[in-house]
This record gives sequence, structure tokens and C-alpha cells, in this order.
Amino acid sequence: MALREIIKFGDDVLRKKCREVTAFDEKLACLLDDMAETLTSADGVGLAAPQVGILRRAIVIDVRDGRGIIELINPVITEQSGVQVGNEGCLSDPGEWCEVERPQNVVVKAFDRNGKEFELKGSDLLARAICHEVDHLDGILFIDRVKQDIAKRS
Repeated sequence: MALREIIKFGDDVLRKKCREVTAFDEKLACLLDDMAETLTSADGVGLAAPQVGILRRAIVIDVRDGRGIIELINPVITEQSGVQVGNEGCLSDPGEWCEVERPQNVVVKAFDRNGKEFELKGSDLLARAICHEVDHLDGILFIDRVKQDIAKRS
């Protein structure tokens, strides 16, 4: 495992749509391990592959609820309900916090590192993290979803 550099806002890679993961191999496992180590080192809640310069649909999340690192490969949000509004930040824009509206509850279908499909239900912070990281896979940044009238950067 190795720490990877976290790409910062302003880099074009963060605005690109990621390609699906098609090979569930050692290279993917290495990426996920590195992302998990990078996330933990940065004391973050979530990290998407484009944030480490890889344009693949892979994310890791740890909301510190006892589950540990959650890996989502090719995630698709299939259901959402409710509304929550709260401060949100991003490891690619350290120190910036903005009020963002997200669903209170989500259901996401994804694959694990071995290519096995599963479904995950998330509420509160986990729902927020899933939405934030899935947005990264589509080139959408949290500042694009700010509730306040803040000039968009990047």
C-alpha cells in the first residue's frame, strides 16, 4: 500500500466522467488499498478514484460507524429519499466548507473488489458521503451543489 497524492480543485481531471471498472484484478485491489490508506491518512470520510488521478468508477468511504472502509466499484444510486442540508467539505479542496443539500437516505448498487454485486443502504452521513463520491465519478464537485449563492470555482 502507498499514499497517493490527492488532486486539488482546478485540475481538469476532477471534471471528467470516469469509465467503468471492467477488470477486477490485482491492479484494482492495489488502487483500493492505496485509496483507503490515503483516505485514512488525510482523515477524510470519502475518496473517489479521480481524486488520485485515476478515471475509474471506484470509491472508498469510512464514516467511522464501526463498518470500516466501504469500497464501491461502479456504484449506481438506485433510490433516494428525504432531504438533509449540512456543511460539506472535500479532500480536494481542504479548508473549504459549504452548505449542501443531499438525500437523507440512499440505496446504492455496486460491486466489491472481487466483482460481486451488492446493495448498500445509507442514511445521514453515509448517504451524504455516497452522493458526494458518486458525484466525483461524474465530474461534479460539491461546490456545484452549494445551497448558498457562491460563485463557482474551477
